[in-house]
Amino acid sequence: MLKQAQVGVPVAEVIRKAGISEETFYRWKDKHAGLEVDEVRRMMQVQEENIRRMQLMAELTLDKAMLQDVLSKNGEAFTV
Repeated sequence: MLKQAQVGVPVAEVIRKAGISEETFYRWKDKHAGLEVDEVRRMMQVQEENIRRMQLMAELTLDKAMLQDVLSKNGEAFTV
């Protein structure tokens, strides 16, 4: 899309075909201007991988907290 706009296709036509807002187009332009398609794809893959890792980390942190809670309650039951 960005390359189409660079070669002279009107931005209004590019965003209409892509089904995105003008704001989104310019945000992408600011973020990805000067990058090749394969570089953008790789960057998107890295971002998706980071999101998956953050979600996994959040799940593991929650699991750890729940296990610690259960262990602390069991420990109280044994000391009584």
